Amino acid sequence: MTRILAVDDSRTMRSMLQATLTDAGFEVDVAEDGVDGLDKLECTAPDLIITDINMPRLDGFGFIEGVRTGRQMASVPILVLTTETGEHLKQRARASGATGWIVKPFDETKLISTIQRLVV
Repeated sequence: MTRILAVDDSRTMRSMLQATLTDAGFEVDVAEDGVDGLDKLECTAPDLIITDINMPRLDGFGFIEGVRTGRQMASVPILVLTTETGEHLKQRARASGATGWIVKPFDETKLISTIQRLVV
């Protein structure tokens, strides 16, 4: 079963992601910010990561960079899920190691099909 780590400081967004992805047959772990996400990486061993950008303690860029410095997670797909739309932010995310960018609010069908394409 595909395991996903969803990192977002919004409790509502974590709940929405968990419900949507669980209903689609994925195993989902959640983290409340980048620090919590990095702490959970080893014990969850996700096949894909979804992260917000704007979070306290450690933002999405720092989290992505933290994931990419670990050899075991160097190739795990990372989707950024955010309200941000700026091209410079997308470029920064790609430079940090993000695989894709999805703008909130997310379309459930598109999110699931994107995940399926990345983890096959």
